[in-house]
Amino acid sequence: MAAQGYVQTSLIWVAYAVAVVLAFIAASVTTFTWQTPRDRSAIVSIVAIISLTALLATVFLLPVDIALVSSTTSTGLGVKKDWATPKRVDNILLTLKIVYYSLYSFDALLCLLVIPFSYFWYEEYDEVEEQEGNQTFGSRLWGAFKYTIAFILLVVIIFLVGFFVPAAGSRGDGKHLDLDFFKRLLDENHGEKALTFGVGLLITLGTLLYVLYTGAGLALLPVSFIKSAPSMSAPQLSENTASQLEQNRERQRQLEMRNAGRAEGMPNKDRRELDALAREERTLVRRERLAAEAQGEGKTFIVKAWSKICAVFRPLKLIGGILLIVIALLIWVSMLITGIDKAANSVCKEHCGYILAHINVFQPMNWIFVQTAKAFPVDYVLMALLILLFFSSSISGIAAIGIRFLWLRIFQIRKGRTMPQALLIATVMLALIILGINYAVAMMVAPQYASYGTQTFCDLPPSFPFSRPDCSETPDAVKPCSEWADARERSGHRQQQMCTPTVMSTFLNRVTLNWPVFGAVAFWAQFAFLGVFLIVFLTSLFRTPRLNLSELDEEAEADEEEGLLASTGRRFGATWQDITGRPKRGSNGSGSGNGAGSGV
Repeated sequence: MAAQGYVQTSLIWVAYAVAVVLAFIAASVTTFTWQTPRDRSAIVSIVAIISLTALLATVFLLPVDIALVSSTTSTGLGVKKDWATPKRVDNILLTLKIVYYSLYSFDALLCLLVIPFSYFWYEEYDEVEEQEGNQTFGSRLWGAFKYTIAFILLVVIIFLVGFFVPAAGSRGDGKHLDLDFFKRLLDENHGEKALTFGVGLLITLGTLLYVLYTGAGLALLPVSFIKSAPSMSAPQLSENTASQLEQNRERQRQLEMRNAGRAEGMPNKDRRELDALAREERTLVRRERLAAEAQGEGKTFIVKAWSKICAVFRPLKLIGGILLIVIALLIWVSMLITGIDKAANSVCKEHCGYILAHINVFQPMNWIFVQTAKAFPVDYVLMALLILLFFSSSISGIAAIGIRFLWLRIFQIRKGRTMPQALLIATVMLALIILGINYAVAMMVAPQYASYGTQTFCDLPPSFPFSRPDCSETPDAVKPCSEWADARERSGHRQQQMCTPTVMSTFLNRVTLNWPVFGAVAFWAQFAFLGVFLIVFLTSLFRTPRLNLSELDEEAEADEEEGLLASTGRRFGATWQDITGRPKRGSNGSGSGNGAGSGV
């Protein structure tokens, strides 16, 4: 039986290692896809890839945490498995704690030191100074380190405050700490307390970003799937544009030839028409270039093949968008139910960050995870996909909103046009948002499942002293684990022996209990998240985004052409033409009236 336990835990860690490798591939593809080719920097690319991989590894650790603690318990009997001795369980928790602390510390190091240094290193580069020999490697290194000193001092201050300042939870009167579960959360050394304070501060900052960017992205991501199918295929657009461009240039030649011999010059009417034709020609040239890029001209075989694959699966994006809307609304309802339940039924309220003993109202997401746990490993895959959905929504929100200071846009995040500075700042924002996502998933979306997984306990007294309770004859006495059960006066002590909370939930509860202000901010911010999601979702359904005319001319024209490709009507016909690479014959004139009038 001991060998079975080793095999099961080993398989879980192997699956996690595979997920980290896939995260590294996804981080590499994401970095090179979003970064502008003209201003690529090796150190920026490397730091961004490592940071994104570390962030994904951190969020994917929650399903591993749940799987490991759940594997120690026999769900049907409500008892620990024979191999899950207290020593083995402690070793599993110790391993998880080491990995968690290592990843959180590494993320904090990247966010507060490595990424700022990389940012200043890139900013210190001066091509002219380097060519003239006035800028050396040492001077550039000192210039970047000089500005990074402020962040080093910030890290030291955060650590010292967390190390020496007594936790708020330890100064309480103890009236709300009547359970061993809460008291154990206060048992920590000064090093853990300092890390708890630092992570709690970063969680609070990340939650504020999570409210804006993840809330908006979760609403925009499904809608973007639905509105992404083009009404005109790339081959059809190329053929129509070539025809319109030929007619435009022919008309310009006619005007120039007609007024070539006039001594008084070209009349004002013809001059205005010629200027309009010249503007239209520039638009058509950009449209022709866009169509050529969409068809993969000048691209490698892999890029062309990927374009074909995307065209094949394009109709499925509509179905996927509808499915994502259903999932997003289900998440919204579940978080609202949990928030109201915590606000109304948490025994310690703001003193412990609204920790909820057990769910008092039916919660859809938590119920789905508990039911799918019967078919191993569906629940763990769903949890990983849920976290990936939040992460993707955060990227979508950053891309849609951009990097702003109040209402001023500092950097814009766009595919193939993201500056290195913007990429590094976006990575820091994602690092902070990940902390907010961890809190939301573990404390709001599926709180009971994220805390105890599929663990159960037998709510019966033991038949003999020092023996385990036996629920083999009374399955109704098997209850899901929680911080305490309704019958805690009779079986609370045994429940604490049977139920093992996840390391993530323990750590988050420790943060909110020791530093209640962090817990209160993180909790009430979830309602702001729900409000942002609802506003953006309703707005995106009934309002078409308008082109920003203040952007550079080339980007504005590209956006205009992308808007043409994303308009409604004739979607499936355009998809088939993109797959075959040939336009529909006999439709040369369709859309030809959109020449100059298709502008803004």
